Amino acid sequence: MSNPASAPRGVAADGRAPVPGRAVVIGAGPAGLLAAAALQAYADVTVVERDVLPAGPGPRKGIPQARHAHPLWSGGARAMEELVPGVTAAWLAAGARRIALPTGLVTLSSRGWLRRWPESEFMISCSRDLLDAVLREQVARSGRVTVLDSTELLGLEGDASRVKGVRVRTSDGAERILDADLVVDAAGRGSRSSAWLDVLGVPPAPMDEIDSGLAFASRVFRAPAGARDFPVVMVRPDPAQPVPGRSATVVPLEGERWLVTLSGTRGGQPTAAAEEFELFARSLRHPLVGELVKHTEPLTDVVLTRSTINRRRLFEKVRDWPEGFVALGDSVATFNPVHGHGMSVAAQGALALRGQVAEYGVTAPGLARRAQRAVALPVAAAWELARATDLRHPEAIGEQAGVARTLFGRYVERLTRTAAGHPLAAKALLSVTTLSAPLTALVRPEVLLAALRGPRHPALTEPPLTPDERSAVFDAPEPSVTPATG
Repeated sequence: MSNPASAPRGVAADGRAPVPGRAVVIGAGPAGLLAAAALQAYADVTVVERDVLPAGPGPRKGIPQARHAHPLWSGGARAMEELVPGVTAAWLAAGARRIALPTGLVTLSSRGWLRRWPESEFMISCSRDLLDAVLREQVARSGRVTVLDSTELLGLEGDASRVKGVRVRTSDGAERILDADLVVDAAGRGSRSSAWLDVLGVPPAPMDEIDSGLAFASRVFRAPAGARDFPVVMVRPDPAQPVPGRSATVVPLEGERWLVTLSGTRGGQPTAAAEEFELFARSLRHPLVGELVKHTEPLTDVVLTRSTINRRRLFEKVRDWPEGFVALGDSVATFNPVHGHGMSVAAQGALALRGQVAEYGVTAPGLARRAQRAVALPVAAAWELARATDLRHPEAIGEQAGVARTLFGRYVERLTRTAAGHPLAAKALLSVTTLSAPLTALVRPEVLLAALRGPRHPALTEPPLTPDERSAVFDAPEPSVTPATG
């Protein structure tokens, strides 16, 4: 028989049945849904969402960035699967694709075309609307998560030492207080955590920002008839060159569609003009994406977004962090979407939160501080990757790297060149890029040796498309011209 004194608070002494606590999660995006999944075994969870949630896949006012590419890297997908078992199969059943990496990836890195080595990682590719809808459906099946949509959060209840709940306004205009043992802010880029905590008297958290001046332009196209299994295509900039960093990505969506996203930093940004879309894609380091666009039919107008600043709030450094409050996902750090790390960091943060709650319980003294520090670990890894890339672009704004970071950046560039012709180097880089391994994976002895020796194979001079892939697009009939539907 277990000792009642040693049982985590919030868990029965016999270890069999959780003692219900109360948790409120702010936001019903992926971060909020995953936080709810992390807490549902230890508390009755209420999710507060400002938007009206669609019944299935559909756009939401609060996430305009959903119209751009949202690949889910394997590091995040594994964390989501652990939190919500069966969600991967549900995505695939709904039309998403599981794409082997680097096998299903045609990418021009800063140091050349990467070879399509055997699978070491993967990504889930679908629209953000589909990803969110399936995740909502899977989380709702637990029966211990209640979602209050069309509900505005007005502020936190409590004081500087403890958050005790939230104050909300429901769709009928009524105000009410939701008491909670734990409040998790997963409100995303629009989070007002800093302002809410300031009202309670909590000291402000340090903040770090990196602004590469990036703008995004995206458009959905009908995929060519024979291109169902076409690879993901990425053309990346070379940050070492003193010119604006411009890139393009083609990812498959459900419904036989392609999402094409163009991006550029200050002085080289794309526009929302449809007639300039293909021209921009052709003007990159290689015109491949422009050629693909030429052979496809546009289904929407061009959507432009300029909100791409990397912003990190170091809540874990606040000395007097209040009990009962944890921030997660974009409420802690927002990342330049070109890296595709936001959802994966949120998933790993939710997994870290679950680990702390499982060990201590939702009402344990010091839980919030421990959980906030645990959430910061995956944030820090992705932040260093963003810093290493974005600060190298001309006119980027942010604290420049010190000597150690500069030397590490040069090493990563050498490793990237090696990865173009060395499977071990490519595997190491991909494991870190997909947030499946820590940064230290890049400095394992065998990886250091590979970087020292350089590529095993000569650089590729053309995109590594197969004859069948080329035929599926470039031998297909010219697409008919139809009006975009917006």
